[in-house]
Amino acid sequence: MKPILTCLAAALAAVALPAACATAGPATVTSPDGRIAIRIDDDAGHFSISRGGKVLIAPSPLGLQLDGAADFGALALESREDADVDRTIPLVASKAATARDHYRGATLLFKERSGAGRRLLIDVRAYDDGAAFRYRIEDQDPVRLRGERTAFVPAGDPECLVSVADGAHEVPFDKVRTSQLRAGQAYDVPVVCSVPSAHAAYAITQADLSGYTGAALVAEGGALHVRLSAPPKRPAPAFVSEGGLTTAWRAVMIGDRAGDLIGSNLVGNLNPPPAGDFSWVRPGKAAWDWWSGPLVGMKPEMASYKRFIDFAAGAGLPYYLIDAGWASGPAGCCDANPATDITRPADGIDMPELVRYAAAKGVGLLLWAHWEHVAPRMDEVLDTYARWGIKGIKVDFMNRDDQDVVAFYHQIARATAKRHLLLDLHGAYVPAGLQRTYPNFITQEGVMGAEWNKMGSKITPQHNLMLPYTRMLAGPLDYTPGGFDNGTPASFKVREVNPETQTTRGQALAMYVVYDSPLQMVSGAPESYRDAAGFDFIQRVPTAWDETRFISGTPGRDIVLARRQGRTWYLGAMTAGEAKRAEKVSLRFLPAGRFRATVWEDGATPNELRRAQRVVRAGDMLSLRLAPAGGAAVILEPISEEK
Repeated sequence: MKPILTCLAAALAAVALPAACATAGPATVTSPDGRIAIRIDDDAGHFSISRGGKVLIAPSPLGLQLDGAADFGALALESREDADVDRTIPLVASKAATARDHYRGATLLFKERSGAGRRLLIDVRAYDDGAAFRYRIEDQDPVRLRGERTAFVPAGDPECLVSVADGAHEVPFDKVRTSQLRAGQAYDVPVVCSVPSAHAAYAITQADLSGYTGAALVAEGGALHVRLSAPPKRPAPAFVSEGGLTTAWRAVMIGDRAGDLIGSNLVGNLNPPPAGDFSWVRPGKAAWDWWSGPLVGMKPEMASYKRFIDFAAGAGLPYYLIDAGWASGPAGCCDANPATDITRPADGIDMPELVRYAAAKGVGLLLWAHWEHVAPRMDEVLDTYARWGIKGIKVDFMNRDDQDVVAFYHQIARATAKRHLLLDLHGAYVPAGLQRTYPNFITQEGVMGAEWNKMGSKITPQHNLMLPYTRMLAGPLDYTPGGFDNGTPASFKVREVNPETQTTRGQALAMYVVYDSPLQMVSGAPESYRDAAGFDFIQRVPTAWDETRFISGTPGRDIVLARRQGRTWYLGAMTAGEAKRAEKVSLRFLPAGRFRATVWEDGATPNELRRAQRVVRAGDMLSLRLAPAGGAAVILEPISEEK
């Protein structure tokens, strides 16, 4: 960090004064480009956020609700310490190769005017793509909280994308104005709002839950109030620290359009960088047995597992995920039966032999486990898997985000990293950036994904087109794409085994570009991909990227997204429309030169594709044919110019 050195320099730069020059009045921190400003009242009572001089978050409450101690009395701003940071952070297995962490920040020290003279610190940051703050108490004694006074008051009455708070975070999104939010209803983060009059969109979310607890946003009196999540067996206080307090960051991502937030690294930048070497983390795609099989999980048989290993090897997939049912004891997926032992395979399963068989074919094995089986004996479980040669673990059914589960996330991220194991969390809360600190934490659920096709008709085209603009803004989402029994909403039928989808084959391919997940499932049965149109694209498409570009789109309706690995670009287009359309995609994002565009686009039926090649240049318009609830995928490879 480079502190701002003089009062004069700070004044000329239109940023807040350093500690030695602190004066009475509100504290304002502006972004490096000067467009975004976050203002904190000098009594720490309220904050507001503006962009380009237009208020997005109107004056909103700040503060903590203490348990077992009096709340803070009247506060006064005693001092501030400013920082100007600009650094580039290398990323591992993510949506970009690097993240620019560029912000102006301040630590504001408030002191009670009377009484004990207690102190409260508020850290504030303003980025070019958002703003964030958190509370700190520097004390060795435990801090007990009933909650936070923090709330967000959207200026005006913007239209927002919201989802009802749910333990597994597997619910659809609705588009409503803030005045239409149900009083007393808890909503999940992120809440994404559009303000056309300010030419802006923003997402309210949270970051870096380390040592804290998760939260939801409760609608009340025109505001979204932060409600801390309490452990189920201890409803109050909501949170108890070991000593002192550092809360999560309350963050607001800001851009011109909701789609512009997709490329933001704000949530990750608010987390500590990784410590140690994570070059061993290998992103990629995985064959998976659960989606195409019964809800209770596939019957444990060596032959069945080898069938998926053989498929993964033949398709060039680096992983196979063995889901529920492989362990010794009662099978099933949803309850942690105490008679199940996840350190021993089921009768007839030789796990070390299965690992050797897979390794000889270039495939690594991932294992599913219930978190209640992992938590009480984590070291023993993970040491066993490491000894077997397992490459990663999928842990399921936490369905909570209180401080005990947050601590579990951090514990298992550290423990798996230590053993060079990948980590995929299901029944998970929405990401808060832990992937930045532990890149082996390679993906997570916390999304209503394709598994729901097995149980109902919730996975509509409109839902699929909400996800990139909402849940995906917070971090990777294990949606589990790859369903190749494609259809339309009218033709869709619920089927547990080999389920159908309500969208076309073109959209199935596009998901591998649009949906961010460094570990991406290839969810169907091996037979569904044999000689299937479009599977060659799935074999080729990467899962981690050097660059991400939002091209166009509207939440719930359509999207065109481009991602780059090396010199090759991949493009995904998806639509929820009910009519055929021709999507005109500008290729201005391409560098100079010629590119070979290989296009997979919707055909005459939902399961058909048209595959074509053409030569394009930067600035060309690429026309894509999209069917109703359809999509397209494109690979753009540079063509070497002949000398």
